[in-house]
Amino acid sequence: MLAGNRIAVVLPAYNAAKTLRRTYDEIPKDIVDDIILTDDASGDDTVTVARRLGIFTLRHDENRGYGANQKTCYAAALARGADIVVMLHPDYQYSPTLVTAMASMIASGHYDVVLGSRILGGGALKGGMPLYKYVFNRMLTAAQNLLVGQKLSEYHTGYRAWSRKVLERLPLLNCSDDFVFDNQMLTQAIHCGFTIGEVSCPTRYFAEASSINFSRSVTYGLGVLGTAVIYRGAKLGLVRPALFADSGRERLLPSIARVA
Repeated sequence: MLAGNRIAVVLPAYNAAKTLRRTYDEIPKDIVDDIILTDDASGDDTVTVARRLGIFTLRHDENRGYGANQKTCYAAALARGADIVVMLHPDYQYSPTLVTAMASMIASGHYDVVLGSRILGGGALKGGMPLYKYVFNRMLTAAQNLLVGQKLSEYHTGYRAWSRKVLERLPLLNCSDDFVFDNQMLTQAIHCGFTIGEVSCPTRYFAEASSINFSRSVTYGLGVLGTAVIYRGAKLGLVRPALFADSGRERLLPSIARVA
């Protein structure tokens, strides 16, 4: 609990058995009330490890994709009463100890969304981010800032905190089930006028840390640019994209999170 807010950490997992315990051990239990893991049909012992650690665990019967995994995570967090939800990859690439800082920024009332940035403080390259990914990140971020009118240091971090009102408001069912989900969700938050803060976050790149290959990175990059262009077109009144349509039916319902 933090300033009267119930804090949940959600872990969208896929083949994270080797890194899950290290991630879990560094989550600040003094302020975190709930830890939820959704396993996207891993081929390893992720579910077994999670349940041994006492983590509330959901499992997809088939691989649905990174975005679908997060939808289940967020729906479960809402159903279990979270006021602030921190999404943390269980591959130990990001520092779990920053959960307190990120949740505190939302609990303060100053921000609705907080991003753990690998770029602020120069931690990306120091942590081993491949040079081509760093350059790719900087180019995409510059283009996105121009198109959506923000000044974020990066849009591509896998470490994010959300207030409950954001998760209840965004039409997340309109987002992709693939990797571009992260970017679409953040763009929806910008479109809705939510306030976004950032904290500097060191990162680690090592063999067990999850990473998409070059071809999928290109596909992701094209999806990111497409999302930014659609956003600009919507703001100019040129298009009415499904991504930003919201009749209430596109919002998350706790019932989509089912225990395996």
